[in-house]
Amino acid sequence: MNELETIEGIGPKTKELLAKLNIYTIEDLINHYPFRYEVLRKSDLNELKDGDKITIDGVVEGQPTVIYLSSKLKKIIFRINTGHNILNINVYNKVYLMDSLKTTKVVTVIGKYDKLKNAVIASDVRLEKLPEIPKIESIYYTTNGLSKKSISKYIMSLIISGYRPKELLPEYIVDKYNLMSKKDSISEIHNPREINLLKKARQRLKYEELFMYLLKINYLKSRIESDKDAISREIDRDKIDKFIAKLPYELTFDQKTSIDEILTDMESNKRMNRLLQGDVGSGKTIVALISAYANYLSKYQTAIMVPTEILATQHYNEAIKLFEKEKLSIALLTSNTSKKEKTEILENLENGKIDLIIGTQSLIQDNVVFKKLGLVITDEQHRFGVNQRNTFKNKGVSPDVLSMSATPIPRTYALTVYGDMEISSIKTKPQGRKDVITYFKKEKDITSVLELMKQELDNKHQIYVIAPMIDNENSDNESVSDLEEKMNKAFGKIAKIGSIHGKLEPKEKNKIMKDYESGKIDILISTTVIEVGVNVPNASMIVIFDANLFGLSTIHQLRGRVGRSSIQSYCVLIAKEYQERLKFLEDCHDGFKISEYDFINRGEGDLFGIRQSGETGLILANINKDYQMLLKARDDVLEFLPELLENKEEYQELYNELTKLEIVD
Repeated sequence: MNELETIEGIGPKTKELLAKLNIYTIEDLINHYPFRYEVLRKSDLNELKDGDKITIDGVVEGQPTVIYLSSKLKKIIFRINTGHNILNINVYNKVYLMDSLKTTKVVTVIGKYDKLKNAVIASDVRLEKLPEIPKIESIYYTTNGLSKKSISKYIMSLIISGYRPKELLPEYIVDKYNLMSKKDSISEIHNPREINLLKKARQRLKYEELFMYLLKINYLKSRIESDKDAISREIDRDKIDKFIAKLPYELTFDQKTSIDEILTDMESNKRMNRLLQGDVGSGKTIVALISAYANYLSKYQTAIMVPTEILATQHYNEAIKLFEKEKLSIALLTSNTSKKEKTEILENLENGKIDLIIGTQSLIQDNVVFKKLGLVITDEQHRFGVNQRNTFKNKGVSPDVLSMSATPIPRTYALTVYGDMEISSIKTKPQGRKDVITYFKKEKDITSVLELMKQELDNKHQIYVIAPMIDNENSDNESVSDLEEKMNKAFGKIAKIGSIHGKLEPKEKNKIMKDYESGKIDILISTTVIEVGVNVPNASMIVIFDANLFGLSTIHQLRGRVGRSSIQSYCVLIAKEYQERLKFLEDCHDGFKISEYDFINRGEGDLFGIRQSGETGLILANINKDYQMLLKARDDVLEFLPELLENKEEYQELYNELTKLEIVD
């Protein structure tokens, strides 16, 4: 029996519903914290304004009525006597309440107050009286078929039955900050007695999240520094200089500096763990490929892992072109590789006949074996977890690791969160690249946007059009299908229009991208699937609809899909209303400044394009808002780590937590 099924009320069906919320264990359930709280307190009608939220109880008067507004929309109308007033209650799509709403029944109504009509548009109707003392109620994320009441019931049954969470923090740190115990914190966060205790509980749990995250990072760093299996190699710098001299373009100062830093790491007897960060179009790929060439010269294999098949194919084609006069054997391995071809690649990889392999997550499967893996390069490294990157370590002696990111990270943040990595930055653009001219346009000005698009099509240039979603059944926002219809109406007679998104099969996506790259498609409508690395030099315009839904760093990434040649390129940001943050992008083209702005105004989540918790384990803590706490936790971790290494038995549970996360052997 699964451990969740030991909780009363949880059977196989409920377990499946919990899995939709990423709850698979008792620990996952107890860590499914409320995302907000409501204070259940009776509202004073005399103090309420029109449109205010109202919480009130009263006795049902008269017979409730159902009104059928449409086949899908039904409304119940009834009245309650609060003791001082008679209120008209409107509640939508909850016809199941009818049998319970009997005269003289006491109910609690929560909703929006319509002062003029003396009515409430109810969001919730409860068949009970309000508690005499105001109560703090926990609100949880749910899924269809699973109510917040059920989730609360399962969690509370765990707490009442004496669930004891792991006390991971060293006792002296709990005493140092006078922190609430883990057990009490868990109880308070799920069933708060008062606001101050809830704040203390959240502080305790936030601090533990930050402490554990930084402990993992700094432990990993100590392991890297003491790794006795690290590769020490001699690199023929003369050959590399000659190779660079033959390139058809001059490398920028930052590219040359980054290459030197990487080669110095590779020559040392410590395992390289370096982050190469650079603005979109700054030329990180050539730096990575030159690093792979240096690794090849010292007779080691290189693996480049990227998040999408489109990007893997693009890197493969670039590598083939770059090394056409060299003897490097290069292979491409993705989920789309045929079975016969894959068998041949795996065999050649194991016997050392392949020097450079480029692929997606297929590269970390168990059946992928290297003869002499010396360098692992992960592109857009924030999209891979620590565990995924560490899987490579088990495939070679102890390969050097180079991670690349086109999302520049504010320096103070990077030094703290990427404490286990050295950082190289490319800030200068290659020669001949022009800044992408950026316009902010309101939705009502769409005609002028279409005119700009027409000009680019007349110049035989290509255009990206970005939608925030694939379809919009329950939204007013533009979708890929909406925009495909609109673009066909506007340009269908003069341009070939295609669309791409994450739900398409890999083969179909690759075909569409190849057609766009070869010029067979003039306008490509897409979600952010094209955000990373796609390179079509003839694309001169990107139009981003509902741009207000994207973070600035994401928009800057998307903007980097154009301006990849000497052609003057344009980015048009469309939103319903004026937004200062979008106007900011009109004049700012520096990804580092944009990430700082995003960091201050939006928080760290968007810097990485995805929610952090999968990699960092942060559920409550926010690296931006809780930055001062993060700095304290970092100092505490640096002080505590030597003690942990000396007294593993004393801190066995804490040490086991690191082992569980595959950060230690």
